[in-house]
Amino acid sequence: MNLQLLNQVVLLAIPVFLILMLGEFIYGFLINKNTYRLNDTISNLSQGILSQTILMCLVFFQIGAYELVYQYFGFKTFSPFWETWYGWICIFLVYDFLDYWLHRLSHQSGLLWSSHAVHHQSQLFNFSTALRQESFFPIIACIFFAIMALVGIPPYQFVLISSFVLIYQFWIHTEHISKLGCIDLLFSTPSNHRVHHAINNEYIDKNFGAVLIIWDRIFGTYQKEEGECIYGTKIPLNSWNPLLALCSVFIDLYAKGSKSSGLTKKLFIMVRSPTWDPEMQKELPVKKIKPSDGVYNPLLDGYRKYAVLAIFSLTVMFSITFFNSGDQLPYVEKIINLTIICIGLYCVGYLMESKKANNL
Repeated sequence: MNLQLLNQVVLLAIPVFLILMLGEFIYGFLINKNTYRLNDTISNLSQGILSQTILMCLVFFQIGAYELVYQYFGFKTFSPFWETWYGWICIFLVYDFLDYWLHRLSHQSGLLWSSHAVHHQSQLFNFSTALRQESFFPIIACIFFAIMALVGIPPYQFVLISSFVLIYQFWIHTEHISKLGCIDLLFSTPSNHRVHHAINNEYIDKNFGAVLIIWDRIFGTYQKEEGECIYGTKIPLNSWNPLLALCSVFIDLYAKGSKSSGLTKKLFIMVRSPTWDPEMQKELPVKKIKPSDGVYNPLLDGYRKYAVLAIFSLTVMFSITFFNSGDQLPYVEKIINLTIICIGLYCVGYLMESKKANNL
């Protein structure tokens, strides 16, 4: 029942997100400040599709683990309190607080960053960036948010609050909403979140708040937007391959671990900063990014553009059908659907990378 509720929320949100993306594109075009590119947008949406498809195959981590902890270990004496209007507010505050720390640790741990990095790989910033979700997030989150199940917060309340927090974060991924005065002091807003996605040295690892920015102010990670933001990751992906985007940092983490001797160093690589060097026992600096460095934008023209749009459209339609009925399919059929979607998205990414496509 809770899984169906979660899927219904997602399916209802999709058309709203697409309409808002179209509105943002039209507005940017009219004011001569377009923040969209076809290849980047398709890449972002591909990660969104991939994350939802993988979630359909990870039902246990998505909500099953929470329900299990709640059923067998939850302190249900508090249940009447959570059902009150002020209990709902407390649930939101607890979730937002835990989300802040999970988000912060996801930038400060090599293993967690490997999962989270995909959300930051886009070098543009628009509503489609919000849909560039992490596919392996539920595996980590189910452990982190288990405390909410332990204190007796019912699964349906967890689903609704987590969905609200996730949907809220959509509107803060835009360059077209400027500073909002006193609202910026309390809430995560476009201005605050632009800082979070920026890779300017002064903006790195700042503004982790999901809905409230007060946690950043309390724990010293708040940074006001004071200049131009450069987006992406310090080490750019420079690829439209959706599977590489998903796994590239994991691959780098494994390579770093395989070169290190001793179990302690290997563990440190996973828990310490993504830039931690196990041999030198310190964090290594990454080159400073400048606006003049440009963004990854291989030419997409001719038949490839139409092929990309056709294959991507077919993959989207297939994905929506899967999302609508996937929770009732046998697990083997879910994996088959996941494989088909991965192949479709891989073909789209392959065609968008001109150097490779030109060799066809």
